[in-house]
Amino acid sequence: MFDLDKWQEILSTMRTNKLRTALTGFSVAWGIFMLVILLGAGTGLENGVRQQFNDDASNSMWLYSGQTSVAYQGLKKGRLVQFELGDVEALEEQVDEVLDITARYYIPTAGVISYGGKSGTFSVRCVHPAHAIVENSQIVEGRFLNPMDLEEFRKVIVIGDQVRRDLFGDSLEAVGQLVTMDKIVYKVIGVFTDSGSSQEQETVYLPITTAQRIYGGDNVVNQIIFTIDAANTQESKAVEEQVRQVMATQHNFDPADTEAMFVRNMVENFENVMALFMGIRVFVWVIGIGTIVAGVVGVSNIMMIVVKERTKEIGIRKALGATPASVVGLVVLEAVLITSVAGYLGLVAGVGLLELVAANMPPSDFFLNPGADFRLALGATLLLVASGSLAGLVPALKAAAIRPIVALREE
Repeated sequence: MFDLDKWQEILSTMRTNKLRTALTGFSVAWGIFMLVILLGAGTGLENGVRQQFNDDASNSMWLYSGQTSVAYQGLKKGRLVQFELGDVEALEEQVDEVLDITARYYIPTAGVISYGGKSGTFSVRCVHPAHAIVENSQIVEGRFLNPMDLEEFRKVIVIGDQVRRDLFGDSLEAVGQLVTMDKIVYKVIGVFTDSGSSQEQETVYLPITTAQRIYGGDNVVNQIIFTIDAANTQESKAVEEQVRQVMATQHNFDPADTEAMFVRNMVENFENVMALFMGIRVFVWVIGIGTIVAGVVGVSNIMMIVVKERTKEIGIRKALGATPASVVGLVVLEAVLITSVAGYLGLVAGVGLLELVAANMPPSDFFLNPGADFRLALGATLLLVASGSLAGLVPALKAAAIRPIVALREE
């Protein structure tokens, strides 16, 4: 039952000792404020890193050619490994876990694309149709490349949304228009957007076979990317070993030679980064809770002083029939009130600062949307109540143990 007299008495005590109450509450508010800021900053960093992973499929594997570092089967070390289109077919056929695969071929000239009186230099990627899946590209107009484009060496192009705006503006439909690059005319068949960095929007895609024919690339490719059927790092490492075996057979190098071919395992990288952020979150909570505990100790010490000052009053209460439970409740409620109000103010200040930073900070690919979610607010609220109860419990038990006859002799 709500006891108005008890609350009036608590508020009267706090008004009588304004400075002491304010300083006590500040220690708790500062602890909650720092906890929210640290967790919000960690969230912003994690969001930025997740955004980088969103740019590519998190279950992908990237192959980069290198140079052999050991002799193998009569071949000397120091040979350059050059990927070819046949490697894509070999991986598709021999590694069951390979799902969507694409190669990349980079043209030897700058990607200067023009339409009408407008032109611009953009990143050019010559790829297979599966590249849209690997790169997490979303088609917003038209379509992406298809197998027929590669088989028939079609002069078609898929452009990023920023390229569309630069060349065609917002009023003209890009799909179906003809653009020129290196004196070759290409037909725009699609416009895509990408959840990665803004540079992804300034990219265009060509059929890899078309680019190889135009620029004399033969069957050479610069990079191979594919998604894999692997749920964790252990499974992905097993797939990586199979891939090394296949590529070693294709190019006659030692499968154990890590310099001949470099592998970027996104499954492993993603799990490592998420484990790192879990460690950061635990560290932040430890620091934040440590700060809050320091504030709670301060509240507890203040409540001990309060009990000492009110020893005679408590003795009179008990002499008049007050139960130990009522005395405990009085002290605990005062501690809970101080910690809850001060902690809530610290929580609001922390969330407000995070929102202010999120609204005004410049765009960044590595720090995105710092903030505190509902679970954090709920957890902090429960922590406040528990902290307040804990802070007042020891002084309250001491007050409840006071003997009336001793208290009445207190000067």
